This record gives sequence, structure tokens and C-alpha cells, in this order.
Amino acid sequence: MKTKWIPGFVLLLVALGFSGSLTAQAPATESEADVQVTPDVVYGHKDGMALTFDVFRPSNAHGGAVLYMVSGGWVSRWSPPEWLIARSFGGLLEKGLTVMAVRHGSAPRYKVPEAEADVRRALRYIRLHSEELGIDEDRLGVYGGSAGGHLSLMLGLASDDGVIDSSDEILRTPARVAAVVAYYPPVDLRTIVGPSERFPALDFSEDQAASISPILFASSDDPPTLLIHGDADMLVNVQNSEVMFEALQGKRVESELIIIPGGDHGFRLTADRERAQQAMIEWFDQHLRR
Repeated sequence: MKTKWIPGFVLLLVALGFSGSLTAQAPATESEADVQVTPDVVYGHKDGMALTFDVFRPSNAHGGAVLYMVSGGWVSRWSPPEWLIARSFGGLLEKGLTVMAVRHGSAPRYKVPEAEADVRRALRYIRLHSEELGIDEDRLGVYGGSAGGHLSLMLGLASDDGVIDSSDEILRTPARVAAVVAYYPPVDLRTIVGPSERFPALDFSEDQAASISPILFASSDDPPTLLIHGDADMLVNVQNSEVMFEALQGKRVESELIIIPGGDHGFRLTADRERAQQAMIEWFDQHLRR
């Protein structure tokens, strides 16, 4: 694994827009600590291709860690590590939280069930190698938006103790997290599965839809879960988060729902995006610190 350190002042320059395209998207982030970046950690292979995640470890790391689901429409794109830090991770890193940006096999070649299986394997790998990664396997969080929010809920609510009889050490490792944050997630894939020109990842057998629908997995042992949704979301209706919150509350799971008035899918307004991000940071800081 190749590791490099990105000094805090460089992160500040990147966040302020000195790398060109970040100017319009990245809020200024002051990073007091340097960040150790380990890109492209391989957690598995499929069809001859590597499945990878990047590790962002601040110098003030305290052992808590957050998995970020790199997924939009169940497509997982690569981005330069410096871009990810400036746009998404600065606040988490400042709190001493290590961040892992997890990628999965993408649509159209791979469908939602395969994407879910990939990130579940990544979680198992991270728990198995927690000591090597410098983190506490019992203080892991997961978050993402839209498809990434769906995958986050699946990892949080459909936890398991591992495939005990597997010959694969990774698969024998439990898949559990201690906290979840999901932005505007679809929660019932039974209603949207089928051929889709816009979202080819949904073109899979209806028989599999229930097994990857978070709404069916609420239980009393679920981790603290924060849902954030805009009431003007035209792609994933806010009712998705409302029914998910109701189900969690019904099981007495520590949970919270933040509805952003006028918020759209993706929180394109800076104020909406910053509000959601601050709530996410505070949730993980509360539940994953020592």
C-alpha cells in the first residue's frame, strides 16, 4: 500500500479553490492536522478487477472511523483524494475520525445486489484489518447519499455475524457498524426494481428486492441512525426517510430525521449542503468518539 501525507495547509489551499474546479463546490475547510492518505486498498476482486477503498487518517486520529459510500445511482466513480478531502471529509478529519472512501462494482455491469455485497465485504475487510488500519472495529460509522444512503442503511440495519462456515476469512468477519447517516435514501426497492434506462442497476430480479430493502430490516438492535432529506426532492421522495424513521422509532432505535425545507436531491444549495454536512459530522462525533 502506498501512503502519503497531505499537509493541512495544502488541504486549505485545495478547499479554497487553488486546484481550479473545486472553487465552486468546496467550502473552505481549515485543517489543523495533516492527513495520511493510503489510496486503493484492495478488499477483494471480481471478474479480474480489484475492489478498492481509500483511507484518510488525520494525525489526531482517535480510533473512530467512518466509511463513505462512493455511490450515485449505484455507480462508483474515482476521484482524486485531495478533492474528496476538501469537498466532503474535512469536518470529520478535524474531529479525529479516520475516513474510508469505499467503491463498489458499478452499473450497468453490476446491479444493486452486487453493489451491496461489495460494500458489505469492504466493511468485513475493514473490521478484520482494524488494527493495521489504526481504528477501533467497534467505533465504525457509515454514510452516503441517495444510492450511497441506501447502501449505508443496509450495512447498518442488516448487520450480521459473518458467514461462519465460509473458507474466506473476510466473509467470516462480522458486518456491523456503530452509527449510520443517510441522505435522501431510497428505502424500498420492491417499488422501483425493473428495467430502467436512467438507473440500470435496478434491472434485476424482483425476487431479490426484499433482501436489499432497508425498510424491511428495522430491528431493536440497530445502530443510531440519522436520516436527512429535502422536502422538495423530486427523485427520491421525502416519504422514503419518513417511513424509515417511523420504522426505526417503532423499534425504539435511537434515530433522528432532519427534513430540509425546499431541499432538493443532492442539496445543491450551499446552505442545505452545509446544514446536512454539519449534522452528519456532529452525529458521528457523538457516537464514535472515545
